[in-house]
Amino acid sequence: MAPAIANKNFMGKRVAARQARAARVSVSRRNARLVCKAGAYDEELIATANTIASAGRGILAMDESNGTCGIRLDSIGVENTEDNRRAYRQLLVTTPGLGEYISGAIMFEETLFQSSSEGKPFVDCLKEQGIVPGIKVDKGLVPMANSNGESWCQGLDGLAERCAEYYKQGARFAKWRSVVNITAGPTDKALNDCAYGLARYAAIAQDNGLVPIVEPEILLDGEHDIDTTLEVASRTWAQTFKYLADQDVLFEGILLKPSMVTPGADSGTKCSPETVAEYTLKMLNRRVPPAVPGIMFLSGGQSELESTLNLNAMNQTPNPWHVSFSYARALQNTVLKTWQGDEANVDAAQAALIGRAKANSLAQLGKYTGDGESASAGEGMYEKGYTY
Repeated sequence: MAPAIANKNFMGKRVAARQARAARVSVSRRNARLVCKAGAYDEELIATANTIASAGRGILAMDESNGTCGIRLDSIGVENTEDNRRAYRQLLVTTPGLGEYISGAIMFEETLFQSSSEGKPFVDCLKEQGIVPGIKVDKGLVPMANSNGESWCQGLDGLAERCAEYYKQGARFAKWRSVVNITAGPTDKALNDCAYGLARYAAIAQDNGLVPIVEPEILLDGEHDIDTTLEVASRTWAQTFKYLADQDVLFEGILLKPSMVTPGADSGTKCSPETVAEYTLKMLNRRVPPAVPGIMFLSGGQSELESTLNLNAMNQTPNPWHVSFSYARALQNTVLKTWQGDEANVDAAQAALIGRAKANSLAQLGKYTGDGESASAGEGMYEKGYTY
């Protein structure tokens, strides 16, 4: 047989084989049955997420690493020891009436396993007030190779085992913080790594009974305007939800912790709460499915007053999700300054915490006015390249 004829016959057979295979796949798909596999914790995840996303309540983020907590303690002249960290966290979790305004508390690993000076586990102190215990599960940010100062978040190795242990200890939700730096690009590889890492973490957390807080923080660093922040935040959340869907994450069993859409900290521009609310809600409505129960904003270095006013502005009209707060510095700044490491100041510090929690509770309900706020509440807390 001539080579040309042999080659023609061979190619004809390949085409026929492909057509037959395509036909079999088509028949297989027509005859297939849709199989929906529910996760072992799905009902609990949904219930937990909705408990945290309850009217007039938000999250107290007290999950600073030992190093970051040390910086906070150093600012008031207190040594960074385990006992001092425990004493400060005890002040927070034992604040009378806190559960009226706080639905969840994110802890660092050390804190999750600590107890009060009376021997009561911190987890139990929170549960008695109807506050859901949470846990920070990432291992922090490290420099990304071949980038212009961008970072990636560690912690996927061993995450399933850690989540199982945290669940056993009483935690019912988790937090993973990754960041996007506008001044450094952001590059596509950094955005992809941020979104993919968050999605993998979320899937693993849900598989072990923990509601994942998804937090791709858009850093305030930079001189950019609010439209640039909107564009980058929109890209980031589009990628994040794409990967969350790829990982079959249950949207009804997650919470989000986004940055508010604001100009860069060095832009020289301050937007009104109404403008911040307009831009932020525009971005969220374009990107976040209504199946998500709650949006729990980070303060990101805004002042206590600014973060509360902006949250209040976002709750002036109905939203598809519970729009609330997950603040660290914006709840704790005045508390820490009032405490000063002195046992005699505990009551006053706890009163300061209740004051800030109540203010943000009112903002969640769209009823905050700002009346009676102290001058210190307006002090900015921005830190360039902030790490936890």
